[in-house]
Amino acid sequence: MIDHVFSDAIGALRDSLESARLERQNLEESFYTDLLIGNTFWRVSYGLPGEGKPPRIHCDIALEWPTWSQTSYRQWCQDGELGEPIEILVGLVLRLQRLASKPDPQLFLDNLPSSNPKLENSTFEKSGTTLETIYEANSENTIDEPEWAIEVSYEGSYELSSKVLEDISELDLHFSQLGTWVSSSLVALGDLSFEFLNE
Repeated sequence: MIDHVFSDAIGALRDSLESARLERQNLEESFYTDLLIGNTFWRVSYGLPGEGKPPRIHCDIALEWPTWSQTSYRQWCQDGELGEPIEILVGLVLRLQRLASKPDPQLFLDNLPSSNPKLENSTFEKSGTTLETIYEANSENTIDEPEWAIEVSYEGSYELSSKVLEDISELDLHFSQLGTWVSSSLVALGDLSFEFLNE
């Protein structure tokens, strides 16, 4: 593995999620760099054990390493002094899918955690709820019964302090908060009485 603070953050978050007994969806994991803007991304999806493929209830997670943070980190590596902030942008999406009927958005919202996720020195902002209707065409080119999905996203940033840069083990402590929050959120949503499609 590359010896880099961004890869260390990925490892810390992955350990946190797997310590919370969540299952990683291997085909949903990606690591890439946007060649036009230079930002680097890691995306992955975790679900509750035994949810099947694709999982009915899961959390999509994204970490983004922006170009300005890359520049600040290089400067810190060379000079040992922290100038401009070094940030990792974090996105979480809680999603229920393969629903057999239109879900009640209010019931979904009422069962989300009362507090937004927190990552050491920052809290996340919650977006509005998104409701999807998916229509699949069968072999006779007629529309089957629709399936539904509902999701909500949270966005925040994690600023790496000098303390964290000098002692990477601090990442494990900080990212452990996210693993616990994601796990408890998925369990709460899994207790809802929504009807799912049988596959």
